Amino acid sequence: MSVTQKAHWQLHFCVLLWGFTPLLGALISLPAPQLVWWRMGLVALLLLALPGVARGILALPRRLFFIYCGIGVIVALHWLAFYGAIKLANASIAATCLGAATAFTAVIEPLVTGRKFVARDLWLGFAVIPGVALVAGGLSSGQITGFIVGVLAALGATLFTSFNKRFIDGADPKVVTALELGAGAVFMTMALPFLPHEGAIYPLPDAQDGWLLAIFVVFCTALPFTLSLVALKHLSAFVAQMAVNLEPVYAVALAAVFLGERDELTTQFYFGVAILFAAVFLPPLVARLKLSRRKADAATVETMP
Repeated sequence: MSVTQKAHWQLHFCVLLWGFTPLLGALISLPAPQLVWWRMGLVALLLLALPGVARGILALPRRLFFIYCGIGVIVALHWLAFYGAIKLANASIAATCLGAATAFTAVIEPLVTGRKFVARDLWLGFAVIPGVALVAGGLSSGQITGFIVGVLAALGATLFTSFNKRFIDGADPKVVTALELGAGAVFMTMALPFLPHEGAIYPLPDAQDGWLLAIFVVFCTALPFTLSLVALKHLSAFVAQMAVNLEPVYAVALAAVFLGERDELTTQFYFGVAILFAAVFLPPLVARLKLSRRKADAATVETMP
């Protein structure tokens, strides 16, 4: 198995784990800002306890240190928007909005990383827009705000993925993850008093939320975030985002089964989701089939007398 193939499998494993995040985000009763604060803080503490991580952070050049901190703030804003969309609308809508990240990435990654614009990436990226528009048209008036916030979350995902792609070679992925999420937790600690809230600004989770948070932190954050950074060393941000577009598939299916959200969503919503998935997955499948045919034709020519 080549390094690139291994990176693809690692990333798809991460996406499978991320598919559970909207479900857990809906089940945890904490408000979105406090959920993001606990998630980032606990992951940072968990990784800092690993050998060499704290020393690796201290050894970073000052420029990289502040760059990773800035990316961590973008991650915090992305998760704040994503879980805000779940609370404002539902898990299915928030997850589906992430499909817009493909269009954002086709434009933003070349600007951030300096690579050339690829016409195929632009075409694939903007092909998802009709599906996203249909999803928006199939929502009730009370869900529109959640949809808009979900699209902002997709923009945040594009930004931190693109910047991580540019700077991931500067440090060990565990060090990068700990610093980015730690910086995000510090940012959220300062921001929480200024955000709308009910009850305690820094609430303690109850027993049920505590168990869900533990699963959330280990299996849906620390593990996939770190592995995704390892995979990103060998993949472009656009290729990574194409893989991440499987997350809504898992999320919508899980939300339908465990949260009963299929009763809240219209036929137009699901038609939009189908277009979005087709725009994302059919072109790469066709490209693979063409490549296989070319290889088969080449092999046939070589075997001819």
